Amino acid sequence: MRRSDREITDRNEILQVMERCDVCRLALNDGEYPYILPLNFGMEQAGEQIILYFHGATEGKKLDLIARDPRASFEMDCGHILHYDKERGYCTMGYQSVIGHGRLELVPDAEKARALGLLMAHYHGGAAPFSPAAIPRTTVLRLRVEEISGKTKDIPKPLVSL
Repeated sequence: MRRSDREITDRNEILQVMERCDVCRLALNDGEYPYILPLNFGMEQAGEQIILYFHGATEGKKLDLIARDPRASFEMDCGHILHYDKERGYCTMGYQSVIGHGRLELVPDAEKARALGLLMAHYHGGAAPFSPAAIPRTTVLRLRVEEISGKTKDIPKPLVSL
């Protein structure tokens, strides 16, 4: 990381950033160019392992690419705060972000309900009901994070001077 002063080194702080994010972007190998998807996600820790969960259709380009190459990179960001100093002609953005990579795998049918529950919990702050009818018509993916890093850029107050 070029700006080590912005690196988040505490694992718990990285996890807190992830909990505040509402979209995770996956980058898959599509040959000449990466294929990037914005996805809803859920997450859990199993010991030191961070696991991300995603859901989607039972067919399509995403699944075709994963079948060919399960490696994926991911990115999520939050806390966007614009700082614009009109007098100095200076504009920058405050943020927190997490990037990493791992390998995707299909979640077996017997584990889908729990994984979908983690997705729901991420957006509802805890357990939230969902229709069991969605389970057989939904593909659930799991990404076991192999490498992760976090970055933050705080903006001093006042945030915006227009």
